[in-house]
Amino acid sequence: MADSPGTAVLFDIDGTLVDSNFQHVDAWTRAFDAVGERVDAWRIHRLIGMDGSMLLEELLGTSESDAAQQAKAFQTAYFAEHLDRLHLLPGARELLGALSDRGHAVVLATSAPENELAVLRGLLDIEGALWAVTGGDDVEAAKPDPGIVQNALAQAGVDADHAVMVGDAMWDVRAAGRAGVRCIGVRSGGVSDSELTDAGAIAVYDDPADLLAHLDDSPLADLRP
Repeated sequence: MADSPGTAVLFDIDGTLVDSNFQHVDAWTRAFDAVGERVDAWRIHRLIGMDGSMLLEELLGTSESDAAQQAKAFQTAYFAEHLDRLHLLPGARELLGALSDRGHAVVLATSAPENELAVLRGLLDIEGALWAVTGGDDVEAAKPDPGIVQNALAQAGVDADHAVMVGDAMWDVRAAGRAGVRCIGVRSGGVSDSELTDAGAIAVYDDPADLLAHLDDSPLADLRP
């Protein structure tokens, strides 16, 4: 790999670059129904982006029971039904390209497992702009554990002071904060400004297109080696 450019922008994918959060909610809702566990959709939505085992602990009280394990398998199957209907959020591909053109290492840092990540990368279709990719299968625990963010920093060859994360959920913001990385929030995952800023987000934009339109006066404008 070539020498690091000295700065990095780390991106969550689900809800940040791809409109997929509510498809995840649907898959989890159906999965819980399938195992006889009624969980309100709004409670599921608040946890989208969190490590799957942690989500099950929060909603069922355990991730180890037969019902929890069956729900996880059903969720994978139900979400697969949505894969060919996912689409990029406005400005996603253009934002990644613009940041790469400005000399930043662009790293995808997602909790998605490898099979979903492959589909999401295909949607983005901008491999030439990516410095590295790290997903849920690369760490023992996904967000809000900082492991994915720390792995992304290591792959980019930069320290936390020279990186910014972009994400749509409190779990992105908290994972970044635990790794010492500043985080920009986007509303496209359906999370409120106040929840994102309370978690530590330094700025909030509607979606990738909004961040791209304000790139020169965003926190990313100050990102230098």
